[in-house]
Amino acid sequence: MHALIEHSRRGGAPYLVSHVFSDRADAKGLVSARDLGIPVRALPGSKDADRAAYDAVLADAIDAASPSLIVLAGFMRILTGQFVRRFEGRILNIHPSLLPKYPGLHTHRRVIEAADSEHGATVHFVTAELDGGPRIIQARIAVAADDTEDSLEERVLAQEHRIYPLAVSWFCERRLRYQAGKAWLDGRLLSEPILYGDTGPDRSA
Repeated sequence: MHALIEHSRRGGAPYLVSHVFSDRADAKGLVSARDLGIPVRALPGSKDADRAAYDAVLADAIDAASPSLIVLAGFMRILTGQFVRRFEGRILNIHPSLLPKYPGLHTHRRVIEAADSEHGATVHFVTAELDGGPRIIQARIAVAADDTEDSLEERVLAQEHRIYPLAVSWFCERRLRYQAGKAWLDGRLLSEPILYGDTGPDRSA
């Protein structure tokens, strides 16, 4: 979230962060956003509470802010299908793995346990399938023999800070769209996600 706000304040950035919402009143992100002058709102809800009821309240609060795009950044609640349908094609998420590998939690641990040689992060559109929406862009890192969960988390997070603002910028520049359940960039179907650093035509920002 902080990286997205910082990027939005650079000269020529195509988006502004208008509001920050959290399901936790004590979330550090709320403090950071407030200190940066961003309106914030906490909507606390127990993980055991009725998900549909909570999502309806959250959706109404978001609608009142009239955003062009909803960006999930450290928001760990699983959104209901009803919520996703209400904002279909306007929700992005970033996940710390090379999706479709390792949806869900504990991705760094699972990479180490599988002795993978590569790891990374993926920005994708949100659908009702957990971490299963159309992939947009990925960043990859090599996994070293002495890597730990903590070291992987740190290096993957650095890549997340690069690719998430890029995907948000593409959307707000109207280059990135969700159509018929697929991601499209510059009018081209993304059958595979863009690999960060790709120098192909019209794929940098």
